[in-house]
Amino acid sequence: MHLVYADEQGNVFDHPELHGIARSGNDLVELLDEELIPLPDGATLVSLPHTRAVGMDPESGEMQLLPGNYQAVGALLPQGFTRFYVPGYSKTDKTQKFPLFGYTAVVWKDNGFYVAAAQSDDPEPWNPELCDRGELEIQVDRILKTYPENRLYKHLSHCALEYECLTASNTFLQRLEGAVPVSFSCNAGCFGCISEQPDDSGFPAPQTRLKFRPTADEVTDIMLEHLTAPESIISFGQGCEGEPSTQASIIVEAIKRVRAQTSLGYININTNAGLTDHLRAITDAGLDLMRVSTISALDEHYNAYYKPRGYNLRSVEKSLKYASDKGVYTSINYLVFPGVTDREEEIEAMIGFVRRTGLKLIQMRNLNIDPDAYLALIPEAQGEIYGMKALLDIYRQELPDVVIGSYTHVPPKI
Repeated sequence: MHLVYADEQGNVFDHPELHGIARSGNDLVELLDEELIPLPDGATLVSLPHTRAVGMDPESGEMQLLPGNYQAVGALLPQGFTRFYVPGYSKTDKTQKFPLFGYTAVVWKDNGFYVAAAQSDDPEPWNPELCDRGELEIQVDRILKTYPENRLYKHLSHCALEYECLTASNTFLQRLEGAVPVSFSCNAGCFGCISEQPDDSGFPAPQTRLKFRPTADEVTDIMLEHLTAPESIISFGQGCEGEPSTQASIIVEAIKRVRAQTSLGYININTNAGLTDHLRAITDAGLDLMRVSTISALDEHYNAYYKPRGYNLRSVEKSLKYASDKGVYTSINYLVFPGVTDREEEIEAMIGFVRRTGLKLIQMRNLNIDPDAYLALIPEAQGEIYGMKALLDIYRQELPDVVIGSYTHVPPKI
């Protein structure tokens, strides 16, 4: 399992002698064969800016900086895969932060690239290589001509064509899970938010946030256009917006209009679930699926990352419990990070959270963040670090009725 590194021009090499290593929390660790899988289809190799590559001498076990201006390399995994480790690296400028992606350790082995990860869901529905860009352009043009006054479709066309957002693309291709953003505001100040950052954050936001308040007509148009098949999903709460439940009145009105015309498909909301009263109204209007974003079930960790405004984890629990009791299929968008999520205290707290809220699905989502900035923000580990591979085994054993996956699913037929 040889070290993979890159030169300043982006050319990628494997080292003939040094082994590749990985990072769990702040620790550099050796990789094991059972923790590696071949680089998945749809994955991308990237160099880590402002770093030096680090490898391990297989005879002495010593970590070595690669001489010269060679950068560490990581892999960006597609949906359906959970990473076990971050790449090993040494920063040359600690004031610089990585772009907001989820970097995974990668090595060269058996004449191919391997990553430290496991498949946690079926990757095919969200394989970016299966999105036909030519067909997408045709459908974007068709929809924009059909709804020339709909500002949301214009916004989503930019997301689909410029950012290559798969959820936005699905909206125009009328497949799988489609997007209907509604909110320009948020009740949290997430560290590393992908759509809005303070000027002094050091994180370049990779997306532009929605800048207007849509009408119920605009929202309803998109929902009706997409909900034409029994298993289609339309989702409030996208990376290009704030917290959707801040616009509860629009969502409630749109859901009522849509359900007066069709019973097809599923209506989903991706939310931080802090506005419990708003989410009760949305649930009662006819919500089918709810996915709640969380990074931890521990208050200190949760608050450090989300910086909630006017709510706390107990509010989140109340929202989830209410929706679950009303028959909504509930899940969490669990932002996981090796060396943190797999801490003993984190695992225990999350198992209790899942049991109390009646969750049906845990979506393991690789956290897009600069590792050093994130670890400096959150509490230090209090107990043993089990490893991400062991964490998945523990969840499957302790929560046998909960699905471990990677993205939103329609409820199983009973």
